[in-house]
Amino acid sequence: MLSADVHRLVAEFLPRSERDRAAQEDFASFFSDDDGPVRRESGPDHATASCVVFDETLTQTLLVFHGKGRFWVQPGGHAEDGDASIVDAALRELREETGIETAVPTSPLAYDLDHHGLSSSFGRCASHLDIGIAVIVDPQLALTVSDESEDVRWWPVDALPAEVPAQLEPRLAGLLERLRSQR
Repeated sequence: MLSADVHRLVAEFLPRSERDRAAQEDFASFFSDDDGPVRRESGPDHATASCVVFDETLTQTLLVFHGKGRFWVQPGGHAEDGDASIVDAALRELREETGIETAVPTSPLAYDLDHHGLSSSFGRCASHLDIGIAVIVDPQLALTVSDESEDVRWWPVDALPAEVPAQLEPRLAGLLERLRSQR
C-alpha cells in the first residue's frame, strides 16, 4: 500500500537540519499512520514523488521546464494506480518526463521531504507533499521532452537557471550533502 510506504519513509527520515526536522514534522501530521493522502483524489494536499537526478560526479542535475508552473524543476508528479511505492512512482515519472529508463535510486536510499504550496494554475491541487528520491544517471543518455514539459536539460548544480522554485536549491544542497557523506 502506497500510504504505508510514505508513512514508513517519513518515520525513517533522518533530519540533518532544522529544515529537515520541520519537513518531517509537517509530513508526519499528514502521514501519522498508513492512511495518508497519496493520490490527487485524496484532496487538495497530497503526496507526490520526484527523482532528483545527479550525474556520477554530483556536479550536474537534470531538470525539466514545467509548462504549467513555468519553472525548471526535477522530474516528478502524482502517484498512479500501478505504483507500488514512492520510488516506483518517482522512477515512472522520470521515464515519462525524460525518456530515461535506466535510473536506479541511490543505495542506501537518499531522499528528502518538501511540502510546497501551488498556484491556481494547478487546479484543485493546493499543495504537494513531495518525496524526492536521489538517482544517479549518465548525462550522455538520450533525453526526450514530454507533453507536460517544454524542455529537459542538464544544469551545473552551482549554476541553476533563474526560473526555479525557491525550495529547489535547499533540496539539492541537502541531497548532495547526504550523497557525499555516503561516499
